[in-house]
Amino acid sequence: MNAWHYQQSVLALKQGGIIAYPTEAVYGLGCDPLNPEAVMRLLALKQRSMDKGLILIASDIAMILDWIMLTPAIIQQLQQTYAYPITWLIPCPESVPQWIRGEHQQLAIRLTQHPIAKALCQAWSGLLISTSANISQHPPARSKLQLHKTFGKQLDYIVPGNLGLFTQVSEIRDITTQTIIRSGPSNATTSH
Repeated sequence: MNAWHYQQSVLALKQGGIIAYPTEAVYGLGCDPLNPEAVMRLLALKQRSMDKGLILIASDIAMILDWIMLTPAIIQQLQQTYAYPITWLIPCPESVPQWIRGEHQQLAIRLTQHPIAKALCQAWSGLLISTSANISQHPPARSKLQLHKTFGKQLDYIVPGNLGLFTQVSEIRDITTQTIIRSGPSNATTSH
């Protein structure tokens, strides 16, 4: 993908827009996590309660440091390589906005390995909201056609590119207890 698409994505994000982009398994919806109006608009599009909280993606650990204090044990855990994407629930201070963490005292963060999502975080120079592109309780979009059917012209930009090889969304795991909150991908597919 060329730099123009990243520039358009960043422009939309700076203007409070909502973008769709490919991730490891499904299309994600994203916005500036520090723009409460953009987050509320995203939640309204998805018909999702703010209480549930949202996932943030980052391209590297350095992006997370502005949000939470990372202990050596947490850093070591984040640096491990896994066969599939994991979203970590990490304890966070009360200063993390409620519109991101919901009713939780943890922040949901994934160090994305998807090349487009990773490059998008780098172009944006920070964390992005990453929630599956769907109406709550409905299957997430796995094609641009599904994106258009679900959201029509309500999205400000759709980043082109292929989804990753996974057929299920990321596992969610508590970084402190290692408890699995949501099971992750059990397999990968090569049909893209």
